[in-house]
Amino acid sequence: MATAAAAVSDEQAAPAAQLSPSEKFFRYFQHEVTDLQEQMARIGQHSTTGGERADAIEHCLSGIARLSNEVQDASSYIPAYDQRTYGEAIKALNSKLQEVRASHAPKPKFSFKSKSGPLFSAGKNESAISLNDAAELADQKRRQISGYVSDVSNASSLPNTPAELAAQTGEQAESLTEARNAVEDMDRSKSVNLPVNTTRFRQPSFSDSNAVSINNYENIHIVLPTSASHATSSGTVSNLERCIVDLSQPAADKPFAQLILKNITSSLIIGGHVGGAAHITNVKGSVILVASRQFRMHDSSNCDVYLLTSSRPIIENCSGIRFTPLPRTYMLESDKDIDNQWYKVDDFKWLRTEQSPNWSTLEPAKMVDEKVWRDLVPGGPSTSVDDILKAVNVALT
Repeated sequence: MATAAAAVSDEQAAPAAQLSPSEKFFRYFQHEVTDLQEQMARIGQHSTTGGERADAIEHCLSGIARLSNEVQDASSYIPAYDQRTYGEAIKALNSKLQEVRASHAPKPKFSFKSKSGPLFSAGKNESAISLNDAAELADQKRRQISGYVSDVSNASSLPNTPAELAAQTGEQAESLTEARNAVEDMDRSKSVNLPVNTTRFRQPSFSDSNAVSINNYENIHIVLPTSASHATSSGTVSNLERCIVDLSQPAADKPFAQLILKNITSSLIIGGHVGGAAHITNVKGSVILVASRQFRMHDSSNCDVYLLTSSRPIIENCSGIRFTPLPRTYMLESDKDIDNQWYKVDDFKWLRTEQSPNWSTLEPAKMVDEKVWRDLVPGGPSTSVDDILKAVNVALT
C-alpha cells in the first residue's frame, strides 16, 4: 500500500513540474476570476433575510482583495505586462461587483417630509430604519437555515493568456446583467430557523426552505434528512466547534450548487455532492468529506480531506492537509465513472517543482474504516459527538 501511495505522489508531481511559476499562477488566477464571476451572478438570487446577500457580497469583496494581494506577492516572477493585465482584470471585477451591489440596493422608501420641504417625497429619511432593515438585523442574531435560488453552470471557457483573460472578464461582466434579469421573484423565498440547541443530536426539517445555512454551534450532531433535497441550491456551514454536520442525504438526490465551509474547528463535515465548487476557509483540525466539481481550500490546517473531484484541487495558505479518496459509503453509482483527481493538488503558495510540504496523501493505516462511516458516524442513542469525532481521527483537546 505504501508503494501505491508513493506512485500516486509521483504521478501528481509530474504535471506540476511542467509548469513555470508564472504559468502556474495564471492557471490559478483564471480559476479564481471565473469563480468570482459566478458568485457575482448569484448575488441577486440571495435572500436579504438573515444578511445572506450582504454575506455574499462580502465573500466576493474578500475574494477580490485576496486575489489582488496574490498578484502583488507574485510580482517577483510574473512579467510586468502580465502584472498590468492582472491588475486590469481585478479592476473590472471590482467595478462589476459595485454595479451588482448598487443594482440590488434597497429602493428608496416613500416618506413624509417636514413643512420646509415637499409634501410628499420618495426620498428616504436618513435617520429612519425600514421594517425590512429591522427584520434583517433581528434575523442576523438568530441561528437559521435560510433559502435562496441558485443556478451554477458547469460550463466555462477558460482563456489561454492573461490578455484573453482581461477581455473575457469584460465580456462576462456584461452578461451578468442578463443573468440578474432572469432571477425569479425572491419574495417567494422562505427560511426557517434551526431550533435553539437543547439536545446533542438534531435532524432539522425545513420543508419550505430552499437553501441551507448552519452557523454558530458547539458540540452538536446535525443530520439533514432526505426530505431536504429541495433545499440544496446552496449550503453554508460556519462558526462551528466540536460538531458533526452531515449534508449527504439531501445532496444525493440533488447536489448543492455550491458549498461554503468556514471558521470550523475540531469537527466532522460530510458535505455530500456539490455540482459546483466547494470553498473551505479557515478550517482547523477537522475532517471533511465532499464530492465536488471543484475544490478550493484557503487558510486551513491539519485537516483530513476525503475527496471526489473531477478537477485539480487547489489549496492556498494551508498546512498539514491530507487527501484521500471519498469513502464508498458516500459514493453514488454515477461516481464510478468520474476520473477522481483527489491527489493532483495545486498549492499556489508553493512554486517549486518538488512536492509541496503543505499537503500529502493520507496514509492507508490512518484512513477511517468503511464500517465506521457506515455504522458509527450516523449516530445513535448511546453514541456521543466525541465518540464519533475520535473514531474519525479528529484530535480533541
